[in-house]
Amino acid sequence: MKIGMLGAGAVAQALARHAIRHGHEVVLSNSRGPASLAPLVKDLGTLAAAAPPAEAATADLVVLAVRWPQIPDAVAGLPSLDKTVVIDATNQFASLPPNPKIADLGDLTGSEYVASLLPGARVVKAFNALHAQFIAPDPRHEAGRQVLFLAGDDADAKNTVRDLTSEFGFAPVDLGTLREGGRLIQLGGPLSALHALKQD
Repeated sequence: MKIGMLGAGAVAQALARHAIRHGHEVVLSNSRGPASLAPLVKDLGTLAAAAPPAEAATADLVVLAVRWPQIPDAVAGLPSLDKTVVIDATNQFASLPPNPKIADLGDLTGSEYVASLLPGARVVKAFNALHAQFIAPDPRHEAGRQVLFLAGDDADAKNTVRDLTSEFGFAPVDLGTLREGGRLIQLGGPLSALHALKQD
């Protein structure tokens, strides 16, 4: 599978390393251009490449992993993502710590808002509820596998994400729709930042 990354921060890099370890190609992108990613690509190896966001978005699966205020710019000018599985790893921080503020979306969940910016995309909320330091290492531990909560409105898209993340070693748990499940894992939800292990 070719996986496109919109964003190249800690979460995107952690997922890229998991993907590459399992033989997937990764195309990284950011707002500063491919040249800024050259050292990272060199470190990741031959299965990694850097490209503009519009090119990264043509991959088989796309990961959105940018800061909340950057989302409109990150998705502007992308080609059609109709039918593309998009993992939304964002959190609706209008401002970051030490003075964090959650964006007011009214009745919408964060991923419903993201989906509204990506018409036709099959959005699956995942990885936002885990801190990056819990995503980066091997998710398989003596006590069990790192639980990964996910939510989405498309069953096939969720199956794709479930299979991929299971391959990485995570224990995916489907919470339902973007509205119901997404509310559980977004900022302020009862499962946000809950780091649990599943015994096999």
